[in-house]
Parts: sequence; structure tokens; C-alpha cells
Amino acid sequence: MKLIALPAFSDNYIWLLHNEHHALVVDPGDSAPVMAWLQQHPGVQLDTILVTHHHADHTGGIADLVAQTQATVWGPATEVLPTAATGLRQDDLVHWHGLTLNVHDVPGHTAGHIAFWAQPAGQAPLLFCGDTLFSGGCGRLFEGTPAQMLDSLDRLAALPGNTRVCCAHEYTLSNLKFALAVDPDNSSLRTYAQACAVLRQQNKATLPVPLSTELAINPFLRSRSHAVSTAVRQRDASALDEVTTFAALRSWKNQF
Repeated sequence: MKLIALPAFSDNYIWLLHNEHHALVVDPGDSAPVMAWLQQHPGVQLDTILVTHHHADHTGGIADLVAQTQATVWGPATEVLPTAATGLRQDDLVHWHGLTLNVHDVPGHTAGHIAFWAQPAGQAPLLFCGDTLFSGGCGRLFEGTPAQMLDSLDRLAALPGNTRVCCAHEYTLSNLKFALAVDPDNSSLRTYAQACAVLRQQNKATLPVPLSTELAINPFLRSRSHAVSTAVRQRDASALDEVTTFAALRSWKNQF
């Protein structure tokens, strides 16, 4: 299995996975990058589209891709998508050419947001997490609650540490700027921020990133840690428990 991040818009990634003959894409907000790649690889057929949530920058290209390729669409059961799709919920499975993708409900960014986790043979696992988890950050809470997002991130944090986290946006540098404001003494975070800055200077993606790295540097996965919770509570007296601390951390990021 080969994994490719197709840039779209100003900072989106459409993830494409292929086995030399068949391809799937995740969250195609724009059909053009996908069709351009397919035209450059005429031996590969797009047959599957996975969708994590309903926002237009993740779904805007679906109808055109279906019209041109007749690909099958799989997405969240409780959200409305631009085309007919097979609805998925927690613990559902998608089988694709020998690869099994496990579905996780991860509400927070949207009410019905889902994520896909898979273990390709002989490779590190893959997590397509849409806008739930970013490198160094997490999605804004447009439809869900802080308690839901904290639970969703806990579910993702429990996956194997070598999982490759395939986020849908290149938000890493801005997220790390905030993370350093929250957790300035985190040596792993400082080292990671320097490495990511070099990648972006070279116009390279910072993604995918190992989940183990996120567990060490991402304040939203570390909101219960002494360093992060102390920083939040010094700033916001409403942060009295793990949920209100997480909520205050997300509010801090919104205003950062």
C-alpha cells in the first residue's frame, strides 16, 4: 500500500491510498487534485471514497469523482453528504482489497464525525482522522461538546503508538506555536517544532506523524498532564476538572 497526501485549497490534504491497481481517497474536498493524479497513473482505478465528516472542504469533490469514476462512497451514518453513501458507525468495518478499515465515532468537531484506522500488511497502521486530531492540535468544536471531543481524543490516543496520523490539514506550525505557549518546557515539543519548521521551509508536509509523537507533544492529548493542566488553570479559574480544563484549553486556542 502506498500513501500519498494530495494538497488541496490552501492547507487541506486529500489522502490517497493505492496498491498499484486500485485507489481510495479520504475527504476529497476538491476533485481536481485527485483526477490529476489518476490521469498521471492510468493503471490505477479509484473505486472507494471515505468521508470523515460533512464539511464542504472534505466533501466538495465527491459528486464529480463519483460521476467520473463510479467510486463507492462510505461516510458517517448521521451526517448528510452530497451523494449517496453507505453510512458507518462505531465498530463498522470497510473491506478494501485485503485491507480492513475500522470505524471509530469521534464526535466533537461535528456531531457525527468518524475516523478510519487500518493495519496494512507489513506497514505501520494508518489513521484517517479528518478534523478531529491535528498534529499539535485538535479541531474546533462546531457541533460537539468538550466532553465529547475529550472522549474522542482518548479513543484515538489508545491506538497503537506507531499509527501514522493522517490529518486533513497542514495546521502543524500554527498548532505548535500555541503548544509551546502552553507547554514551553516540553523538550520533545521543542525538538519536534524545529523539525517541522525545516520541513515547511522545504515545502514538505509535516504529515503523517506517529501517534507516539502526538502523545508526547500535543497539549490536547496531554490536557490531564501536570504541565498542561497547570498552565490552563493558572489562566482560567473555570478549569476545575478534566472536562472544564480541556474546554478552557480549547477556548485558549480559539483566542490565540
